[in-house]
Amino acid sequence: MDIRDKVVAISGGASGLGEAAARHFLALGAGGVVALDRDAARGAAIAAELGDRYLPFVCDVSDEQAVQAGIDAGVARFRRIDVAIAAAAIGGPAKLLSRKGPIPMDRFDAVLKVNLYGTVHLARSAALAMTRNEANEDGERGVIINLASGAAYEGQIGQIAYSASKAAIVGMTLPLMRELAEHGIRVTTVAPGAFDTPMYEQAPPEVKQGIVSVSLFPKRMGKASEFALFAEEIVRNPMHNGRSYRFDAGLYLPVS
Repeated sequence: MDIRDKVVAISGGASGLGEAAARHFLALGAGGVVALDRDAARGAAIAAELGDRYLPFVCDVSDEQAVQAGIDAGVARFRRIDVAIAAAAIGGPAKLLSRKGPIPMDRFDAVLKVNLYGTVHLARSAALAMTRNEANEDGERGVIINLASGAAYEGQIGQIAYSASKAAIVGMTLPLMRELAEHGIRVTTVAPGAFDTPMYEQAPPEVKQGIVSVSLFPKRMGKASEFALFAEEIVRNPMHNGRSYRFDAGLYLPVS
């Protein structure tokens, strides 16, 4: 898909991987970005910097009506949605059994509602908008990029909710692709490893250093801009479809 003049909806579009993707696609000539994010101040600041092609929409992605309202706002401003990137996520670390007792199920639910339900909310609303697009020469009308994590494959101690949410995203990639193929909508999942984003700012320095110490090459955390480059490749190349890609420089997360 040619990125020029296309409209990209990004959950978590005001920070981390989502913000990097928003900036990158606008620099490539995208017609607009709809950034669904809870951080109103950050979204407004980015909009002031980037201009009218960046539309911030304050949104809790766990709320399906809020996500639908964000997509509706994007269609009202830009007339279409061509690409959806589900980058919104929370960590919610907790062990099944801790010194305080079993994991509080409201904490488990909160992670699933943002990471998994939020991904489905964006996909359902964006895909519906994409079905109204005029198809290109391949019959393509849209691209959905969901974000999983290396934790979907080897989650660390205390990541049962996070790992469960991300593994579910990997699991639904193929059935979503098979369903949406008839509409000309591609579906992929990217499972980043350890990227230097605000999520890791909450982690103690020794956690980040532990990850860097087991990295082979490059011996550092990933950069958000590197994810944006990969998202560009997925959108541009129509052979990316129905697959989940580990994007981690070969990193295997340590046990804890």
